[in-house]
Amino acid sequence: MSDSSPPQTEVQAQPSGTPSENPKTSTKRQELFKWQVRIFALSWLAYAAFYFPRSAFSAAKVGILEEGFLTRQTLGLLDSAYLAAYAVGQFVWGACAEKYGTRVVVAGGMVMAAVASLLMGVVPAVALFLPLMIVQGLAQSTGWSALSKNIASFFSISKRGRAMGFFSTSYAFGGLAGAPVTGWVAYSLFDSWRWAFVAGTAVIMIAFVLFIIFQRNSPEEVGLPGIDEDPSLLDTEHERGSKSPAGASARTKFSIGDLLAAVRYDRMVLRLGLVYFLIKPARYAILLWGPVLVLEAMPDLSAMTAIMVPVAFGVTGMIAPVLAGWMSDTVFGARRVPPSVLCLLLMVVALALWQVVTQTGSLPLIVALLAFIGLTAYASDAMISGVAAVDFGTSKYAAGATGFVNGCGSTGAILGGLLPGFFSGIVIFYMFAGAALAAVVVLLPSWNKRPISV
Repeated sequence: MSDSSPPQTEVQAQPSGTPSENPKTSTKRQELFKWQVRIFALSWLAYAAFYFPRSAFSAAKVGILEEGFLTRQTLGLLDSAYLAAYAVGQFVWGACAEKYGTRVVVAGGMVMAAVASLLMGVVPAVALFLPLMIVQGLAQSTGWSALSKNIASFFSISKRGRAMGFFSTSYAFGGLAGAPVTGWVAYSLFDSWRWAFVAGTAVIMIAFVLFIIFQRNSPEEVGLPGIDEDPSLLDTEHERGSKSPAGASARTKFSIGDLLAAVRYDRMVLRLGLVYFLIKPARYAILLWGPVLVLEAMPDLSAMTAIMVPVAFGVTGMIAPVLAGWMSDTVFGARRVPPSVLCLLLMVVALALWQVVTQTGSLPLIVALLAFIGLTAYASDAMISGVAAVDFGTSKYAAGATGFVNGCGSTGAILGGLLPGFFSGIVIFYMFAGAALAAVVVLLPSWNKRPISV
């Protein structure tokens, strides 16, 4: 007797992550998206706020030099002390954020930055400026690596280029708005450079209150699986096949070895550190000395006009990280080195043109050149210190990798704060053009390099 029942059909499992087949996964994705928006906005606001007490000293320099309160050489030495402390902090705080969480490290840094800035605005003793600049440097260095960890914890690698690109506009905005806002308060409202520091303090304290209330360190803290732990939350089959880095420790005790954990995991982190050492001085020279360099080129400008001219540098800096991040994700298939190299080559040309443009005496040309320098500098900066460092560190070592890379960059940035106090703008711009060209040579062999886990 033949079996007349219909043949059994095997039900094929649908890939996890298909919302119509897996309601739980759909709910998790929706919840994750809400937290991505929240954490991104909070991280962006926090890091932008760090730039207001940082930029207050840049705005105050014009008034300090006019009064003869301190010499240009002394201001350069104070900047170098600040940047030395900033470099040390980058190496330390990134590793600390891995152990103790973003919330503790960043909130503590915000309080330190506010106190140091406020005291610089009210204390009359010049001798206190040095220790306060050191405290400010240590405070400022808590922000980038820990907040980059925020992005890495909530965004998978296929979206991280764009996420970090948009996040990098936070420091472009901070550099754009910090000096003009604090300078406006100081010179237009109170006619005293000291009020620049008070204004910087007020801004970062507002951000501190929001951060301490709304920050969460990872998806796990809000009842979601880690971005590297649940394949349904990843965006591509390629990501689902990748493994989280081995050796990530659950221990909470900090050790010296934690400072180099990201470098041991992927030596590309070391190369990125060297490149960032070479390119960061140029950006910091303009951030810390922009108004002075403009006045040097055009002595007849007013103090407020000299403060406003470098705004062009920050305006294009807002666009550059987004453009570079999008290109790296789409045009270059999540490779971070190609857009970095191309931007650095353009940066070499732009820096080398400073002498030619300033000798024309044309303010519009100086503004246009600063805008172009900002476009190239911020694009390469965001790629190297942000998304590339996070990618090669992976979400497990994101804070450590960004801390190491930024520590190397901040060590180089000491020159960006120091050299303008002793050399003309023409000389230092040629120096920085040569350094950027050397960075291209270092980075070119890694044109097609990708993270180990991808």
